[in-house]
Amino acid sequence: MATADSVYNATTTQEPKSKKWIIVPSENLDKVRFAVKVIEVLFSFVAFVMEEVVSSCSQCGPLYFFEFVSCTALLFTLLLLILLATPLHQRVGINCWPTLDFGYTSAMAILFLLASIVFAADSGQTGLEQGAVAFGFLATVAFFIDSGLFIKNRGIPCGKGNNQQADHTSRPESEKLNANGTEPVN
Repeated sequence: MATADSVYNATTTQEPKSKKWIIVPSENLDKVRFAVKVIEVLFSFVAFVMEEVVSSCSQCGPLYFFEFVSCTALLFTLLLLILLATPLHQRVGINCWPTLDFGYTSAMAILFLLASIVFAADSGQTGLEQGAVAFGFLATVAFFIDSGLFIKNRGIPCGKGNNQQADHTSRPESEKLNANGTEPVN
């Protein structure tokens, strides 16, 4: 006869706490996509700084749109990178990180492409503006590469039958708890 310790010990023992702050690769982010996300942050930062240094504009609407997109990309991609590469993503309360990651990355790719095209078309053609546009297009390429790598490795997360996580909590339990667990369930 087995003792209570031998039966329950394996399921009740706490796992040792991991002291690692950066967990790459993980279930949400592999090494290649981690590097691409770092490049996205860097290109977005350079594009944002270069457009901020522009001292005058003939038509400021495209400049402001580019500023908004590059700043948004910088801050939110950095936040997403920190969350996905550290254990912090477990404390946020979001259950479907793949859908969030893919949706955000794809949306930023499209927004950065639009902002770069509009800014390139209506900029004053100074060196700073051209540099900002160049880094905007580089960031756009990085976001599209990130989306492509995501699709290649994991598929589209919101496609039919392609759920990344099985949702065991939303199904009603169909079995009754039996006194000894030996009775068949109909």
